[in-house]
Amino acid sequence: MRTAPTGRPGRPRAISRGMLAEAACELFLERGYDATTVGDIASRAGIARSSFFNYAAGKAELVWGALDERIAGLEAAIDRGASVAEALRGLADGFHPDQLALVLAQADAMRMADHVDLESAVRGYRIARVVARGLRAVGEDPLGAEVRGGAHGAAVLAALREWAHDGAGASAFATHLARATAYVPTR
Repeated sequence: MRTAPTGRPGRPRAISRGMLAEAACELFLERGYDATTVGDIASRAGIARSSFFNYAAGKAELVWGALDERIAGLEAAIDRGASVAEALRGLADGFHPDQLALVLAQADAMRMADHVDLESAVRGYRIARVVARGLRAVGEDPLGAEVRGGAHGAAVLAALREWAHDGAGASAFATHLARATAYVPTR
C-alpha cells in the first residue's frame, strides 16, 4: 500500500526576504537573537537552510538590509552631486516600517541590544563617511566635514530609534529625521 506524500507536490511555496525577516523576528522574540540560527529561520519560513542564502547572507542582513540599501542610495546621491540635505531626504522618503523598526523597539525583548548597538555603529559610521565626503566635495574643511558627517550619522540613527519607539508608521520617518538633523550645526 502506498502512502500519500506529506508535502505539497510541485513548486515550493513562494517566499520573500520580508517573509524570512518576519520569521526571524518571531524567533528572536521567542528565543533571542543569539539562540536563533539561520536554519531555525529557514525552517520557520518553510524553506531549506541552503535556500535562505538566496535571500540574505545572514540573519543580520534580514534586519539591516533595507537600511543598507538606503545608505547605498545616499552614497549614490552624494556621488551624483546631490547636497547632503537632498541625499538625506532621499534616504528618508518612503521609509516604511519593517523589521528594523521592530528590532529597534524590541531589542531588549529579543535579547539583541548589544547586536543593535554594534550594527547601529557600523551604519552610523557609513553614513558619516558618505556625508563627510559630500561636504568635502563642496569645499568644507576636512575636520569640519568629518565632525558634521559624524553628527549626521548619529542624527539618522537617533531618528530611527525615536521613530521605532514612537510606533513606526504613526508618523513619517522623514519628520523624525528633519527634527534630528536640525540639531546638527551648520558651518
